[in-house]
Amino acid sequence: MISESISKQITEAMKAKDEVRVSTLRMLSSELHNAKIAKQRDLTGEEELEVIRREAKKRKDAFEVYKKAGADERAEKEKEELGILQEFLPQDLSDKELEDLVSKSISQTNATGMADMGKVIGAVMKKAGGRAEGGRVSEMVKSKLS
Repeated sequence: MISESISKQITEAMKAKDEVRVSTLRMLSSELHNAKIAKQRDLTGEEELEVIRREAKKRKDAFEVYKKAGADERAEKEKEELGILQEFLPQDLSDKELEDLVSKSISQTNATGMADMGKVIGAVMKKAGGRAEGGRVSEMVKSKLS
């Protein structure tokens, strides 16, 4: 389980005096614990990955906002935290893999136009198993259907 690994890594980061890593891992541990409390049971591996993806998305969004605002120092911290979170996530699908998945999903759902976009995106996201961002999938489906 990821949460057990995080506890060990917090100790290692503390010994290495890596403050950003310690704070990021503590935050992640806290979020996993909160999700466990909300579900009133231990989280499955997929549920743990969901929590990590959500936190990674927050960091990515914050990075972009800080970058646009010119707060480069804060943007770099968010980028560093994002990198730490991504260590726990499976590698994203390559463009070629995603393109193949989109093409297969379009043919399997018999999609013919933009009206079928939701069906196709749903099928792709299910098959991708969290290895592709929704925005990226949406863009690729849109380009294939138009």
